[in-house]
Amino acid sequence: MSTPVTTQSTNLKNAICWIGETLQEHPDMTREKIIRDAELRFDLTPAECTFLDTNFTDIAQGKECG
Repeated sequence: MSTPVTTQSTNLKNAICWIGETLQEHPDMTREKIIRDAELRFDLTPAECTFLDTNFTDIAQGKECG
């Protein structure tokens, strides 16, 4: 039985902020490339990676990091 991923993970929160910033700073990079880089940079778990892959755009829209 797996436990659901929540946004309480500091690494996941940091990854989401970094992805949003990177998308703005590098519009030429693909979303998939940036997400893969974040998964490695922030040492995300497989469940966190799946969470990003399926939910990132819904979470990131309209949210500020900090």
